[in-house]
Amino acid sequence: MPLDGGLSAQLASAGYEPGGALWTAAALVDAPDALVAAHGAFLAAGARVLLTASYQASRRGFASRGLSDAEADGLIGRSVRLARAAVAARPSPREPVWVAGSLGPYGAALGGGAEYRGRYGVGTREVERFHRPRLGALAAAGPDLIALETLPDQDEGAVLLRMVPDLGIPVWVSWTIEGDRTRDGRPLAEAFALAAGVPGVVAVGVNCCRPEDVGPAVESAAAVTGLPVVAYPNSGEVWDPVRGRWTGAPTPSAEMVGRWVAAGARLIGGCCRVNAARLAPVVAAVRAAAREGREAEPGHG
Repeated sequence: MPLDGGLSAQLASAGYEPGGALWTAAALVDAPDALVAAHGAFLAAGARVLLTASYQASRRGFASRGLSDAEADGLIGRSVRLARAAVAARPSPREPVWVAGSLGPYGAALGGGAEYRGRYGVGTREVERFHRPRLGALAAAGPDLIALETLPDQDEGAVLLRMVPDLGIPVWVSWTIEGDRTRDGRPLAEAFALAAGVPGVVAVGVNCCRPEDVGPAVESAAAVTGLPVVAYPNSGEVWDPVRGRWTGAPTPSAEMVGRWVAAGARLIGGCCRVNAARLAPVVAAVRAAAREGREAEPGHG
């Protein structure tokens, strides 16, 4: 099933440049219409799962804007309502669409790229105090599922997974990786094993990584957990500091996507630098790979 792309990339392409400590969550306060439009653009590109603008939303973050805990929780809930508004506004709804409440890592609130290192230097109690109210506010808003995404740190993942059985909502868990390791330097297979058998976890996978790292990760996730796998890497481009521009392929190839599907990926989209225009060929590749898989089944073709 096709996921959406990077919400920040789509907002930027439409003229709203995310920035500051709240990043895309700032649009929940300043530009809710821009969020509805961004979700709508991804739907038009073929996405059938929308991630909400709550990735970097937290009580701590909204406090920097002078907002109370109750107001922060309300804005987290608004992220779900805005995604549903985009679904309702589709001109010709044919296929079902799922809204996934996005919950990003503790490190995203720290800034300085901490979400790409893990090992935050705080105890698990502090991590739980940060996540519990935002996870509760997100679940209370009634998304179809919750995405615990871009997790760099396995200790943080273990804290979040302990909360999952009480949510009553399906969850996927997605790690950000470098090669075959999570960003905190530990083997990726260990991260997948944390989610194996946890009630409520319906998929595991990776996001915010190089497309080249996705294939082995999908194979590992499927082998360790037996669950459907989610994969939404970055564009694949590399920043060239000498020439001052991005180079490389803007999306993974159709052949690459086909290999992911064959290995067990069932939810595929894009992350950083993947706007709606760049998502469209990924969606086409996902659909083509799914068709080929069905035709290869006994009794088809």
